[in-house]
Amino acid sequence: MSDYLVIVESPAKAKTIGKYLGKKYVVKASMGHVIDLPKSQMGVDVENDYSPKYITIRGKGPILKELKQAAKKAKRVYLAADPDREGEAIAWHLADSLNIDQDSKCRVVFNEITKQAIKDSFKHPREINTNLVNAQQARRVLDRLVGYNISPLLWKKVKKGLSAGRVQSVAVKLIIDRENEILAFEPEEYWSITAQLEKDGRAFEAKFVSVNGEKKQLTSEQDVNEVLERIDGDVLTVDSVKKRERKRNPVVPFTTSSLQQEAARKLNYRAKKTMMLAQQLYEGIALGKQGTTGLITYMRTDSTRISDTAKNETYDYILDQFGEEYAGTEKKQKQSSNSQDAHEAVRPTSVKHDPKSIKQYLSRDQYRLYKLIWERLVASQMAPAVMDTMAVDMSNNGVQFRANGSKLKFAGFMKVYIEGTDDGKEEKDKLLPDLEEGEETKAEIIEPNQHFTQPPPRFTEARLVKTLEELGIGRPSTYAPTLDTIQRRGYVALEDKRFVPTELGTIVLELIEEFFPEILNVEFTATMESNLDSIEDGEESWVKIIDEFYGGFEKRLRTAEEEMKEVEIKDEPAGEDCEKCGNAMVYKMGRYGKFMACSNFPECRNTKAIVKDIGVSCPTCKEGNVVERKSKKKRIFYGCDRYPECEFISWDKPISRPCPKCEGLLVEKKSKKGVHVQCTECDYKEDVN
Repeated sequence: MSDYLVIVESPAKAKTIGKYLGKKYVVKASMGHVIDLPKSQMGVDVENDYSPKYITIRGKGPILKELKQAAKKAKRVYLAADPDREGEAIAWHLADSLNIDQDSKCRVVFNEITKQAIKDSFKHPREINTNLVNAQQARRVLDRLVGYNISPLLWKKVKKGLSAGRVQSVAVKLIIDRENEILAFEPEEYWSITAQLEKDGRAFEAKFVSVNGEKKQLTSEQDVNEVLERIDGDVLTVDSVKKRERKRNPVVPFTTSSLQQEAARKLNYRAKKTMMLAQQLYEGIALGKQGTTGLITYMRTDSTRISDTAKNETYDYILDQFGEEYAGTEKKQKQSSNSQDAHEAVRPTSVKHDPKSIKQYLSRDQYRLYKLIWERLVASQMAPAVMDTMAVDMSNNGVQFRANGSKLKFAGFMKVYIEGTDDGKEEKDKLLPDLEEGEETKAEIIEPNQHFTQPPPRFTEARLVKTLEELGIGRPSTYAPTLDTIQRRGYVALEDKRFVPTELGTIVLELIEEFFPEILNVEFTATMESNLDSIEDGEESWVKIIDEFYGGFEKRLRTAEEEMKEVEIKDEPAGEDCEKCGNAMVYKMGRYGKFMACSNFPECRNTKAIVKDIGVSCPTCKEGNVVERKSKKKRIFYGCDRYPECEFISWDKPISRPCPKCEGLLVEKKSKKGVHVQCTECDYKEDVN
């Protein structure tokens, strides 16, 4: 008989924890949930206080049987599922299945899988938190009532395989609303005037700001000409020079949301990939003689708080590596209004595991994500960066221009880490020459430029996650699966890494908006998240919250069943005939996006990928044309349209002209600095303006 049985969620975690606890402990994995609502039915008894009908998940019977046998042999059982609502629900189900007294101190939680954290957690076991369980149960029941009632209606009225949910429906609405904004956008003309200047060999520019001290909007060429007519000659006189210091504070450590956003910006990782890699780093990586070690704290969190131990260790590291002037002072970080703050931010379990020292044990993707998390923590505890800024006002006959410059005076946290931006641009030094009041400078050219306002950009994954978080929609654990679901259902597609709504998504949204407006109401969905928090805090009854929602929802459901009309989604002609049977080809929506299929299905099952001719002859066979294709992972590549006869393929876009140096194939290469043209045969390279 073993002294203690510990049940965790995954085998990787079981292996790591077992190493720390020693021979008296047997650590087994439940492989996630073993008990849940059935997939084949809603599984909620509406007439009996929304009582859930839990069953053993199909395929989990042997696992549960093994856990029961192990529990009988153990003197004591500890339930160590993840430290969140879902983990608490898993522990609750296991306690019930294994006949463990739920009022006993059987629950163990830890925010990081390190030897000290594990040992400390077993010194302080607690009872199962029924408020956390009820909050999770309320979410599951609510999502079942919505999804398992609306989805069959959509199957009946639109097409099979559709689904509806609270968070995913709001996400689709945000994408469609943005697309409508873009379509309705009318660009407005505006102008700017720039003076190109030079002093002491340093070129700089000044922008027009006002006339005789009054701001003037340049909305037309006439406005510009009026300003240019006032300018007498090409000399600008310096009216004032203002110099000051500007501090830039470091960013806080990662939450789940900010980690997903930054990984998308800097590493080009999808939210799903980021969470998969973070899970691996959390559960443990084999570090040679050190053995398997959890490298980061729990990755589902909306807190930016870090422990005193982590602060002190990071502070010591900064002192040792950079010096006292780089060490920051502790500041109280503001949490988001809906932050549960149940545990810490996403951070390294030990700053001593610097990325370079453990790189050999990590895959390339694991290393890049870990490095991002490590650098973010270290930077968050460093001193602010200091910029020297300079603003120079100059004028000619009452026409005023301004030149702005900045220079990094003290790097501070920027020595380690600079936060990414959605447009990919980073702040750079813009140096101005030394200028004095009354000094005259000669403009080499004063030129007007016409501009037009741009529509709001489509959502990237990072921007959509940020928007959902700002609106209080969903929780850290919901973002990645939500984005995955709306793409798999065909409601949206990714084009150039930005979300575009599909016809199907628009149709489904219009039906939901007509018959179930509260599902798409951002305020309602955010309020429901707050209600779940109230249940977790023991302030509200989960049955009462569900009942308040279901009363109105049920009435609208009956109305929708009677009044919702069937929608026929007609296949869009592809403009070509099937080479196998001669019938017209049409566009279909599949798991990986649009494709072409024969309209004579099922008699003819011919399908073709949608390809785009880029106007370049195949460099290999000289007979075919290069076309743009998409891999199953939606990555764009280029190949010959005579495939499989010709197997030419390139991840970089070929261009039509040959290399001027060797006549080889030229391709467009993309990098953080922009796009450049490069030869695939020799070292020829050119920038693209």
